[in-house]
Amino acid sequence: MTPIKTPKKLIEVALPLDAINVAAAREKSIRHGHPSTLHLWWARRPLAAARAVIFAQMVNDPGYERHLGRGVNKEKAAIERERLFKIIEDLVQWENTNNEEVLARAREEIWKSWRETCALNKGHPQAAELFNSDKLPAFHDPFAGGGALPLEAQRLGLESYASDLNPVAVTINKAMIEIPPRFAGRAPVGPRIPGDKQGKLAEDWSGAKGLAEDVRRYGAWMRAEAEKRIGHLYPKIEVTAEMVAERPDLKPLMGQSLTVIAWLWARTVKSPNPAFSHAEVPLASTFVLSSKAGKEAYVEPVVAGDSYRFTVKVGTPPESAKDGTKLGRGANFQCLLSDTPIEPKHIKAEGVAGRLGQRLMAVVAEGVRSRVYLSPTELHEATARQAQPEWKPETPLPDDPRNFWTLNYGLSKFGDLFTPRQLVALTTFSDLVQEAIEKCRQDALTAGLADDGTGLDAGGSGATAYAQGVGLYLGFAIDKATDYWSSICTWHSSRELIRNTFGRQAIPMTWDYAETNAFSDSAGNISSGVEWARKVIELSPTLVPGWVFQADAQSQTVSRNKVVSTDPPYYDNIAYADLSDFFYVWLRKSLKPIFPGLYATLAVPKAEELVATPYRHGSKEKAEAFFLDGMTRAIHNLAEQAHPAFPVTIYYAFKQAETKGDAGTSSTGWETFLDAVIRAGFALTGTWPMRTELGNRMIGSGTNALASSIVLVCRKRDADAATVGRREFLRELNAVLPEALMDMTRGGINSPVAPVDLSQAIIGPGMAIFSQYGAVLEADGKPMSVRTALQLINRFLAEDDFDHDTQFCLHWFEGQGWATGKYGEADVLARAKGTSVTGLTEAGVVESGKGDLRLLKWAEMPRDWNPETDTRVPVWEALHQLIRALNQDGEAAAGSLLARMPARAEPIRALAYRLYTLCERKGWAEDARAYNELITAWSGVERGASEAGHVGSQGNLDI
Repeated sequence: MTPIKTPKKLIEVALPLDAINVAAAREKSIRHGHPSTLHLWWARRPLAAARAVIFAQMVNDPGYERHLGRGVNKEKAAIERERLFKIIEDLVQWENTNNEEVLARAREEIWKSWRETCALNKGHPQAAELFNSDKLPAFHDPFAGGGALPLEAQRLGLESYASDLNPVAVTINKAMIEIPPRFAGRAPVGPRIPGDKQGKLAEDWSGAKGLAEDVRRYGAWMRAEAEKRIGHLYPKIEVTAEMVAERPDLKPLMGQSLTVIAWLWARTVKSPNPAFSHAEVPLASTFVLSSKAGKEAYVEPVVAGDSYRFTVKVGTPPESAKDGTKLGRGANFQCLLSDTPIEPKHIKAEGVAGRLGQRLMAVVAEGVRSRVYLSPTELHEATARQAQPEWKPETPLPDDPRNFWTLNYGLSKFGDLFTPRQLVALTTFSDLVQEAIEKCRQDALTAGLADDGTGLDAGGSGATAYAQGVGLYLGFAIDKATDYWSSICTWHSSRELIRNTFGRQAIPMTWDYAETNAFSDSAGNISSGVEWARKVIELSPTLVPGWVFQADAQSQTVSRNKVVSTDPPYYDNIAYADLSDFFYVWLRKSLKPIFPGLYATLAVPKAEELVATPYRHGSKEKAEAFFLDGMTRAIHNLAEQAHPAFPVTIYYAFKQAETKGDAGTSSTGWETFLDAVIRAGFALTGTWPMRTELGNRMIGSGTNALASSIVLVCRKRDADAATVGRREFLRELNAVLPEALMDMTRGGINSPVAPVDLSQAIIGPGMAIFSQYGAVLEADGKPMSVRTALQLINRFLAEDDFDHDTQFCLHWFEGQGWATGKYGEADVLARAKGTSVTGLTEAGVVESGKGDLRLLKWAEMPRDWNPETDTRVPVWEALHQLIRALNQDGEAAAGSLLARMPARAEPIRALAYRLYTLCERKGWAEDARAYNELITAWSGVERGASEAGHVGSQGNLDI
């Protein structure tokens, strides 16, 4: 078999991690036009990370490769990498998402590398099939999910393929990469919206702007039609003289009819007190409506015998309002009428018996640039009860107590999560989608668009397919609204808005809930979903086509000879199929005529979903075995099919808890996933920490900000890979990891890796050694486990060969921290480390007396310390003196001190990383901060040292 000549890709050598991480984290706060606003999907990867990874996966590294006769020397390669880094740094900026100049530079680099690879393989027997220099290979993501990866591959100029088992994910990807290019460059066909001021002179229907405009126009038509049919269920609220008499603050609004934003309800149960057992009492988690300064409002219950009513007050809420009728966590309440505790078992029994009721607590209306909180009225409560839905989803909720909390209270079907009025609204809008599609088709024919009757699902591009494409986005607008139109939504008193259903990756039980007005202009109204869709469509790439399929990753054949980057399910993190049924039941109602095969089943397919859910498989062990077996098959399928000239990139998302413990970065999920990748036939050639969370968890704040995902770079392992023993594996680790660690902490050819990411990043070169072999054998002949390999790799971080005094300090610190310990124990440890307590005291790193000993903190070290006259300077002392200088006098002073001990710079840095990692694992946040701040300020400290000049050198260190 003729070998394929595959140059190393940039991602296998270097990445500008800092720039990617900053852009990815910033993206979390970007809304307008971002695909996340089109349709909710859980754990969608940032576009910046996806774009950078795919680019670096396709572009050849400039370094010299003797066996291929390509590349340049180290110095020239470093310069060339900096040029490629600049492209990535520009590429990841949100503002450059559709910047053609930036994208053109990136596409040109991809083409340049592809042509070089084709030239290297022009003599290969499969050159015609695999190495056509006039056509880039296509891209495929077999776990497409929220669609970020296929979208960014398409933006970079690759024909993009996406597949997923989940119909909701398939539909999202069709909306993102398949439909916009198919209908690019077309003018809208729908009639202008009445009263629309949009002019004709500045119209630009390039890209998918015409499609976006039609979604806006038919969305407006759909809203107007729905309001004609069900608008009476959403009345305005009039501010009457009686209201003003009770609330003088309402006087400026007297006589006005205000649009309601939301109706705030409390669930009710029969009182457990026999004297009040006929009364339905509220389960309210709070009576506070607004906690904004100067805008405070709250509900005050007025009790009269065995009845009560709610009235709304303004001003500072009393302390009793904060917890409503709640007594504690969970379903623990008290009877409003009798103060009798209402236990969870009573609430559960009432719920399962179908006896949970509801009572209107307050009405939130649109005022003049502010919210107006009003007492409930009989009219508004009665109007809500008029709603009689003709249909509701009967799909059962999964019996998964970890993610679905409503079943214990009788809400056991998806339809139970919605009020009757919400069900009427959702069915009305869902039915209107098909009417809008037919109206659009007729308008398209009138506008002169040809029609062959072929639908969107069959690849059509005429009037029928176009109208169905518009209908898909309208269906998404309804799904967007669904997230805000359930009885799981609550009112956010500090922000004065509605919390959506999926504030977390679960469906919790809520006691008081907010019912949105579908026809208001506030969050959750139908028009906002249409507008979000329009903005996303306008920014969609349309230069190359995309194709989307429903397929099981374990058996799909779409990946053949394609570039693959994928973001698979993460062990047991998210039950995608169960959660997406919430949307599927409504999408099926509106989109089944368009995609009859995709929406054939009553619920999302679950049997083959690769998530380790114990409730579905009977036990944790069976769930883990199912995941490992299925994921191994899916990844093996990739290894066999992916284009052989490119590595495969796979994302793995961390939970914070996964990096705790003495074993370093190890957890059941991480180990199981790595095991699947290696069993599937892949060798790792890189692991890159991607930090995609923003805010107070970023490195700059000095907290434990973990990378939220790791990108694994994989190549197919040689079929005849050798087997080695544990000793040989350790020998290779010791040969390779020091240089890799130096590159990561000094910067080298990579961006400097932050201390918090070090134990994850070092896995790359370590697992590259482990995974290149068919097996690494233990002394008893059994294959080494992934867990053991991870422990050995992480242990390397603890084995820097420091001077004897520093070794003592390290071990003492690990056991005692800064606390005082016994002199006798310190004496034994000091002897073992080749030093003495007397010597440590002379060195200025410990204080001893009266049978005790403790380490000195950096703040206790003398300001007048001079490393040139100190005859015994452990790296421990030098590090903590540098931290003292940085904290007390700033970067310039720390740099000046470093200039007086230049030979200690690298050991100081290495020890800071080591101590940071130790503190992070032990949960010592305050101690970790000092080391982290030094590392993050290191470049400034080095500049200060350079400006001060090297005052002397220290040649007699025992390092």
